[in-house]
Amino acid sequence: MLFISHRVQIPNDEIEMHAMRAQGSGGQNVNKNSTAIHLRFDIKASSLPDLYKDKLLAMSDHRITKDGEIVIKSQEHKSQELNKEAALARLAAMIKEANKEQKKRKPTKPSRSSQRKRMDKKTKHGQKKAMRKSVAL
Repeated sequence: MLFISHRVQIPNDEIEMHAMRAQGSGGQNVNKNSTAIHLRFDIKASSLPDLYKDKLLAMSDHRITKDGEIVIKSQEHKSQELNKEAALARLAAMIKEANKEQKKRKPTKPSRSSQRKRMDKKTKHGQKKAMRKSVAL
C-alpha cells in the first residue's frame, strides 16, 4: 500500500513493477543482477479520486504516456529493494505535486517612473538615430 495522504492510498496491485538490468558502468554486479526497477501505474484504471486523476492527466511530464500511464525507471542504487523504494517515492511525489494548488497570479503594472524612463530612453535612441541621417544641402 502506497500512502499519498491520510485519505488517499494506492493498493499494491495497481502498481506494476519489473526488475531489469541496470544500464551503464558498475562492474560485474550490473552484468549479473537485475537491480533496476521499471514501475508502471495506470492513472485511468487506478482507484485515485477523480480530482487526482484529472490533474495527473493534465500534467505535461515526460513520464506520463499518451495512454495515461506513469512510467518511472529507478536504477540509482545497487540493490533492487532500494530502487523499488526510490521508484515508489517518486510516484508518490509526482501525485502530491499534481495535487498542489497553484498560486493565483496577481497582474501588475509597471510604475510611472519606469514607464517614463522607458519613454525617455526610446526618445534618446530615436534622436541618436536621427543624427546619423545624411544632411541635405
